[in-house]
Amino acid sequence: LMVWLRRTTHYLFIVVVAVNSTLLTINAGDYIFYTDWQWTSFVVFSVSQSTMLAVGAVYYMLFTGVPGTATYYATIMTIYTWVAKGAWFALGYPYDFIVVPVWIPSAMLLDLTYWATRRNKHAVIIIGGTLVGLSFPLFNMVNLLLVRDPLEIAFKYPRPTLPAYMTPIEPQVGKFYNSPVALGSGAGAVLTVPMTALGAKLDTWTYRWMAA
Repeated sequence: LMVWLRRTTHYLFIVVVAVNSTLLTINAGDYIFYTDWQWTSFVVFSVSQSTMLAVGAVYYMLFTGVPGTATYYATIMTIYTWVAKGAWFALGYPYDFIVVPVWIPSAMLLDLTYWATRRNKHAVIIIGGTLVGLSFPLFNMVNLLLVRDPLEIAFKYPRPTLPAYMTPIEPQVGKFYNSPVALGSGAGAVLTVPMTALGAKLDTWTYRWMAA
């Protein structure tokens, strides 16, 4: 019974923190809400989302020691963001007003690395972190290609709380770099690894705190 209660508490803990981390990702520069901003600042969006996912997912995966926890974590984030999408849709905004990031496939790669390396923490940090950073922009660009018309959504339905200095602008992706996916993947692959290491370190600190 105590083992069951402990495991249940662990997973409820993951749910609570995954919901809160989703709130942080939603507020990461409004990149989730504005399709136009997602195109214009796709690299920033990719790095912020992939690093946020890596920290939380690896933390709880190592905390439970169960491959699959990272996907569980990403699934909660996805469901919670779809709830937010539904809330805005109920207020009269179009279906494409919010684009939910694709966290789950990248989290599955993290879980796969953990399982394939027989729960090797260092392999998860290096290989898993790299895979998350590389894959996240790929999945999300495919997701954005399905949006009806980013500019129409951004200009016709501005977010009520958007400050004047963040008024949506014409996407300038091609003028700065040729491939935002390649740049996002490259930057993500580099930056997500140390953030994955941070998540693993937080796991170590948690166990020390529990044992104190």
